[in-house]
Parts: sequence; C-alpha cells; structure tokens
Amino acid sequence: MKRGFYITANDKFTDYSIALLESIRATDPDTPVILIPYDDNYQQVAQVLGERFGVTVYDDLEFIQRLSERLQSTFGEKFFARPNQFRKQACWFGPFDEFMYIDTDIVVFEKIIDWLDAFSEVDFLCCDYQHVGGIRNVFSPKIISEGVFDEEELKGMFNCGLWASKKGLISEELLYETFHECAEHPEYFDFSQKTSDQPIINYMILKHMPRRLNLVQGLNKAPGNWAGSPQFRQQDDRLFDPTMNQPLQYLHWAGIRIEPGCPYWETWVNYRYRSEPRPISFPQPTPPKSRSWIRRTASAAKQWLKSSAD
Repeated sequence: MKRGFYITANDKFTDYSIALLESIRATDPDTPVILIPYDDNYQQVAQVLGERFGVTVYDDLEFIQRLSERLQSTFGEKFFARPNQFRKQACWFGPFDEFMYIDTDIVVFEKIIDWLDAFSEVDFLCCDYQHVGGIRNVFSPKIISEGVFDEEELKGMFNCGLWASKKGLISEELLYETFHECAEHPEYFDFSQKTSDQPIINYMILKHMPRRLNLVQGLNKAPGNWAGSPQFRQQDDRLFDPTMNQPLQYLHWAGIRIEPGCPYWETWVNYRYRSEPRPISFPQPTPPKSRSWIRRTASAAKQWLKSSAD
C-alpha cells in the first residue's frame, strides 16, 4: 500500500511550499510528495522542492491539462476565479493508493500521514471546522430547500485545503458527470467569495463518498486549525489551543495573505527559514482590499469560538 502527499504550486508560491515541506519533514522525512503544477510556471519550485525535500513532479502533465480544461469548460472559461484549482483532482489518478492533498498555505505540527490509518474504516478523511460556519462559501440555501442535502448531511462539509482519500474511488467519468450536474444547477452553490473548487468537490464527496470521517467530530474533537482564530498560543515548538486544551495538528492560513503582520507570522517564518538564514527584513504587507474582508474574518472567528465553547 503506497501512501503519499500531493500538493499544487507554481513558482509564485515557492516560499509557501518550502515552509510546508519544512514542516512535513520535521516529523516525516520519508513519505513521498508529488507536485501537481498549478500552471506552466513551475520549474523553479519543482527544482527547489526536488533538491531539498525529494519532491517529484506528477508524471502525466498532459492528463492534468486535459482534466483541468475539461472541468473548466463545463461551466465556461470565465466562470471560475481560479480554475486551475481543479488540477488537484489529478490526485485520484496518481501513483499513491492512499493519499493526502494539502495546500501550501499550511504548516503541520505532527506526522499527519498517520491519520490515514483510519482508512481501515473509512474512505475519505478531513480535519477542519468548515461545517461550523454554516454553508457560506460552499452552498446556497437552495441546496437545503430543494432537498439536495439535509442539515445533517451538510455537517460533512470540509475545507478543500487538506483532505485524504484512496486512489480509484472517484473515476474520471464521475468527475465529469458531477461537474455537469453542478453546471446545470449553479444556484445550489456559493461562489460569491471567488471560491472555485470547494463547492463542487464538497458536492461530489457528500454525494458519492458515504464512509467519511472528520477528525474534529470524534469523541475527543480536535483543536482548531484556522489562522484567523485568535486564541492560539505558542507552546514549545508548536501552537496550543486553550479552548480545547490541545496542541494544534496543523495551521491553515485559508483566505489570509501570509505576510508580516498576519496572524501567526512568526510560526510561518520559523518553518520557512528552518534550514537557511532568516532575512533581516521583509517586504511591507499589502493593505487589505476592503474592510469587508476584515469583517468576514472577524465574524468567522467569532462563530468558531462560539461553537467550540458549546
């Protein structure tokens, strides 16, 4: 049984990728990692990650391009803000029998590939509180009012930045069929914040993957993991969630630009420069585009804190 990680990146996200791989290799020197190029500009990041961490490039680039173009064209070329996010669906067809996909705006604090031991009981695994904030950024209220999913089923929603499954459980034909279904009912989904893959992939998994596990919904629950949560504290070489009285398993800057002044900036810097000298200074942060982004971040943090206290 061959296990491994898939990531997507291009040269623009070389620094993010280095931080992620440094965090993985801190506890897991051996699990293979495969890069799915986000676009054609990936030679630099592939070279750096290959030389430093043994990362290899997905070996069928023509398939990735064909898959991406087919999925994108189902909705139309201008529909999605970031259509290349769909390239991560190549995970289902790569060499790993059991795999974990992980975004590069994440650092991990433990050997998370061991979570896949749960595959003796389930076929799909995630570890996040996406479901706590309601259906926003994934579905519209019509997904409930028209009986596609009920509220209990929607507790299975997940963040597409980190998830795991098994090769072959989703076929290429099923992917295309799912996208056609979704294209016929765009009113079911919430694309208002420029999400691309998350609504549709949630739909596919909730429809076709009944044996699912979200680690935060277990008996012991799990600590938070979103960098927009303000309550985390530094403890030794990792962060600690005092509301759960547990150390974090990973940290995800979903929707947050990683730059000086951002939440948990020092945590990211410590991994990015774990094996090389830290720069004396960093570029100044980019101002937020609008106050609405700040309000959304604060609102989501309040929702998470309220739910974790229940």
